[in-house]
Amino acid sequence: MSCLQSVLSVMFTELLLFFQTDDEEESFVLEDPSLLNIDNIDTHSYDTSSLASSDSGDRTHLKRKKKLPDFFSLHGSVVRLSLLKGISAQIVSAAVSAASSLIAVGTSHGLALIFDPNQALRLCLGSTAVGAQYGAISALSINNDCSRLLCGFAKGQITMWDLANGKLLRSITDAHPPGTAILHIKFTDDPTLAICNDSGGSVFELSFKRVMGVRTCESRCLFSGSKGEVCCIEPLHAKTELRDHPITQYSLLAMASLTKILVIGLKPSLKVWMTFPYGRMDPSSVPLLAWHFVAIQNSVNPMLAFCRGDVVHFLLVKRDDSGAIHVTKQKQLHLRYDLINFTWINSRTVVLLDSVEKLHVIDRQTQEELETIEISEVQLVYNSSHFKSLATGGNVSQALALVGEKACYQSISSCGGQIFYLGTKSVHVMMIRSWRERVDHLLKQDCLTEALALAWSFHEGKAKAVVGLSGDVSKRKAVIADRMVEILFHYADRTLKKCPDQGKIQVMEQHFQDMVPVIVDYCLLLQRTDLLFSQIYDKLSENSVAKGVFLECLEPYILSDKLMGMTAQVMKDLLLHYQDKNLMEDMEACIVHMDITSLDIQQVVHLCWENHLYDAMIYVYNSGMNDFISPMEKLFKVIAPPLNAGKSLTGTEYFNWFLSFYHSCCLAGRAYPLGDIPEDLVPLVKNQVFEFLIRLHSAEASADEEVYPYVRTLLHFDTREFLNVLALTFEDFKNDKQAVEYQQRIVDILLKVMVENSDFTPSQVGCLFTFLARQLAKPNNTLFVNRTLFDQVLEFLCSPDDDSRHSERQQVLLELLQAGGVVQFEENRLIPMAEKAEFYQICEFMYEREHLYDKIIDCYLRDPVRKEEVFNYIHNILSIPGYSAKEKQSVWQKAMKHIEELLLLSPNKAADLIATHFNDQIEGIIKNLQDMLQISPCVTEKFIELLCHYSPDQVLETLQVLEFYRLEETIQITQKHLLHEASSYLLEKKGDIHGAFLVMLEDIEDTLVKTIALCQRNSHSLNQQQRESLTMQVLNNMAAFIALPSILQRILQDPVYGRGKLGEIQGLVLGMLDTFNYEQTLLETTTNLLNHDLHWSLCNLRASITRGLNPKQDYCCICLQQYKRRQEMAGEIIVFSCGHLYHSLCLLSKECGIETKGQMRWTCYKCNSSNKGGKLSENFSELKKGNGASLAQVRFMGGSVPDSESLLDSQQIQAFDQLCRLYRGTSRLALLTELSRTHGGEKHGLLNVSQGDPALNSVFQNENFQLHLAPPPLTEE
Repeated sequence: MSCLQSVLSVMFTELLLFFQTDDEEESFVLEDPSLLNIDNIDTHSYDTSSLASSDSGDRTHLKRKKKLPDFFSLHGSVVRLSLLKGISAQIVSAAVSAASSLIAVGTSHGLALIFDPNQALRLCLGSTAVGAQYGAISALSINNDCSRLLCGFAKGQITMWDLANGKLLRSITDAHPPGTAILHIKFTDDPTLAICNDSGGSVFELSFKRVMGVRTCESRCLFSGSKGEVCCIEPLHAKTELRDHPITQYSLLAMASLTKILVIGLKPSLKVWMTFPYGRMDPSSVPLLAWHFVAIQNSVNPMLAFCRGDVVHFLLVKRDDSGAIHVTKQKQLHLRYDLINFTWINSRTVVLLDSVEKLHVIDRQTQEELETIEISEVQLVYNSSHFKSLATGGNVSQALALVGEKACYQSISSCGGQIFYLGTKSVHVMMIRSWRERVDHLLKQDCLTEALALAWSFHEGKAKAVVGLSGDVSKRKAVIADRMVEILFHYADRTLKKCPDQGKIQVMEQHFQDMVPVIVDYCLLLQRTDLLFSQIYDKLSENSVAKGVFLECLEPYILSDKLMGMTAQVMKDLLLHYQDKNLMEDMEACIVHMDITSLDIQQVVHLCWENHLYDAMIYVYNSGMNDFISPMEKLFKVIAPPLNAGKSLTGTEYFNWFLSFYHSCCLAGRAYPLGDIPEDLVPLVKNQVFEFLIRLHSAEASADEEVYPYVRTLLHFDTREFLNVLALTFEDFKNDKQAVEYQQRIVDILLKVMVENSDFTPSQVGCLFTFLARQLAKPNNTLFVNRTLFDQVLEFLCSPDDDSRHSERQQVLLELLQAGGVVQFEENRLIPMAEKAEFYQICEFMYEREHLYDKIIDCYLRDPVRKEEVFNYIHNILSIPGYSAKEKQSVWQKAMKHIEELLLLSPNKAADLIATHFNDQIEGIIKNLQDMLQISPCVTEKFIELLCHYSPDQVLETLQVLEFYRLEETIQITQKHLLHEASSYLLEKKGDIHGAFLVMLEDIEDTLVKTIALCQRNSHSLNQQQRESLTMQVLNNMAAFIALPSILQRILQDPVYGRGKLGEIQGLVLGMLDTFNYEQTLLETTTNLLNHDLHWSLCNLRASITRGLNPKQDYCCICLQQYKRRQEMAGEIIVFSCGHLYHSLCLLSKECGIETKGQMRWTCYKCNSSNKGGKLSENFSELKKGNGASLAQVRFMGGSVPDSESLLDSQQIQAFDQLCRLYRGTSRLALLTELSRTHGGEKHGLLNVSQGDPALNSVFQNENFQLHLAPPPLTEE
């Protein structure tokens, strides 16, 4: 028994699952071919997450996790994973494969079991004897019509079976090299053509033929494993309706090797259409291939998905008119995990399996992850043993064996929208849930809100992976809407059922506030208000709290105009509920958004009057009865008594605003408070409102009522707004004769009410005349206003005796002028009156009209409110183009005239202005302002003292800027306030450096003491290196300004170091320091002497080589011709320092010149030649060595001078060498060294140095010793 269990366990790890693919997918089309009898399917779904399942070899590394709680995303549960009980019970020692109408099972004993869709065993192909010879079945494939089955074995053999009668048709042993396992074997769409891939990485084409009744098989190698091992192949399969697609005639085959992807065409001849290298990746990742036809841009073409690792590439394959195939890259899918399987469910949805056995359902177009499922309980079977070719001795490469560790190609396959997974003890099938199943699944989980949201996404066509919907859009929406209605009824029942019976009323309200709005929302989205206000409302009315919440939750939909009407009963209940809850403002906002036909007008009007809901009342009058006057009459009755009694408008302010706004809407043709008045009623409404406004008295006027009460009331509340409304109305009535009469009538009434009444403020009167000025300034004006009224207004506004509301009166007059009222006044009278009233903005307005920009500067300077704006004004005039030069000059002169005043007004702005526009006049300005800039030192010192008290941080910066203060007094002030840094600055400025140092030392002494104490306290806890680091920081800071020898000498002179071992060498160290100081002084002196000598020598050299030479005669000393007369050829004139002159050609003829390093060196013929033989040659030898007796200058006879160079030429080098020989002797450094040696030995007596022979060792005993005294340096006059 134990032996049998051992065999069975091995077989479980080698189970293989194969399915014939028959993809079928269209958007919103039911995709459920019912491959299996669902009666034998365990519908338990694996919607949780756990870790990987067992491998075909070692399971010790795998861990199990408990199921996590189920979760639902926006898409709900998209797929269902179920156990195939019927097959799983019969394959205790078998492997599984399936086709569209059959399920084939391959076992490790070489048997092939065939099951029907009901999971009943139909055929058992092969025998255990064959299995012992061929090994386990490693690959299976069924052709399109389910008539043939190909079996690949672990030892390399291939068999073909007739699935109709179970007869063996072919046994193929020579299709590929022996000793390799069959990894893949796949039929193409051509039933006579199949492809196999072995563990050697080679791919072969199998062609089946029948000649003279004999079945044969011809094999052709498509790809050799020696060029790169192929570990995955995938032929393109087309569905029946796509068999005529033009690309199917090529019989495309995709192959994935360890380094690249290849797409080849098998027909009509073998051709490689595409290669695609992987790039860098994990060598253990599994190459994956999958074909599917997709619809893009109104055409259906195959798309190849391939990946290796965590990036999925999509390639769209098309055929053009010429017959060529083109491959186009599509958008890549980047993942956070490595894949071991890729499967298309349909053209929009793919299922990915990662390396930890998690399934990821992905929408290809949006790349959104719809769902994640763990399938660790499946215990997926891996094909590692076949990739390692264990049955034939394991003769495979390490790279292929590494890939095989995660290979599960033969354990997963798809068929008709279903995916089958082979486990060690079971077979599972995964399929996409239909839309109804997905909704019902959420309902089973009691997730009603999520179910409604998912159903609505189906309704709007926004859901992903949709299956089970067919027909046109309207039909699909109707089906989904019916299902949503059922859910809503269930939701309402559940809401009432789950209501807490006990507890606080707030708990019940919160429960219904969470639930009821969902029902209302989806009823309105579905436009099923009939259900909302009948059956659902009746259900919720059973609970008073639910009813109240329902009525209140209608408000946002009413205000957003999503709910315009409701039944009379619901409207009545709504009004009563809001009245009981005292939510009158909310009720009024709802009434004005409701359809008037759904309101009980009598009830609403009565309710509105009782609760002062004037907006709702006007809405009912206007919309329900087209009455726009009655509301105004009633409202004026409310506010008339307090106004007549002279009471404050505080209590009636709302009514005044309300009336103003209502009149604005009526006169502008807008409905109050929302919408527009019907176009055919607009003229009538405007006329009615005008007639109402110009009534002499109200309907029930008292004896003391003033005339035109309605106009007077509106003007008192908001004059500007009322006049603006009239202006807009006048624009609309410009072509209406009756309206023109109304306009004149209104204007006359306004003048009568406001001019003859002293109750109105200057601002209100100004608003009236501004309104009139704008109307009179229009080109098509028909109004008439007496001009004397404008003069009266001008005198009223410019009255110098009235100081009240000065800025208001000025602003009113300015608006009046800007509105066109300037034509109503005499300018010669207006400007003096404005100046007298100090209306400087009015003056500016008038001066700007006359382009008198310089006078505007006076307006700014006299206006206390706008003084500082003068700087921006001057800058703009002088900078911005558009002003004439004369205008800019006048402004410039005016600014110069007032420069002192500007400086006093704002020194910073004045300085910026001067630097920008008066840069040439700065010296003159400063000179003129010197008297003003003189400040008494007492004032400056007082300022500094105040600064020390209130802003001590700014004292030092201020002292560095100020000049007019006395040092002694200021030092006393800063010392009094303990401002050490400022005191140190003043002492330094005074010249007392020591005092400044002591002040700063006081400031840091306390800190220094504390720092030293800190080091002392912690020295025992620090190691030697840390203590040295702290000490060296102090010494380094000292060494930056004090010489280290001085520090060392100061330390050694301390009496503390005079005892002990250090005291023994104290004298020696001090002596070394003295010697160092002496030698340092001697070295500095020597360096100065050498530098002085070098400077003097170079000055002499420069003077000698730059001094001009004066020839003794004007003729050549060789040819005796004047240098100017020899014109036969251009040449050079050579002049030597001895005064002799030669032609260069003459010197060359006498061999007095030699070329050295590209330059000519010359020697004087007369000075260096002699009748004695041999001297000339000696001179030439010296010339070659660079020695010469005299300097030479070269000039061109033609007058052109060659370009000078910064380097010394040959003559200058010759002169420098001569100078060096002249002063050659014992160096001063040697003299000083000798002197210091003697002097040091006598002074210190540290070493008894033997001097040796004086004649040999002393430079002073040398017979050639000469002392050259340096002449005093030359000074330039």
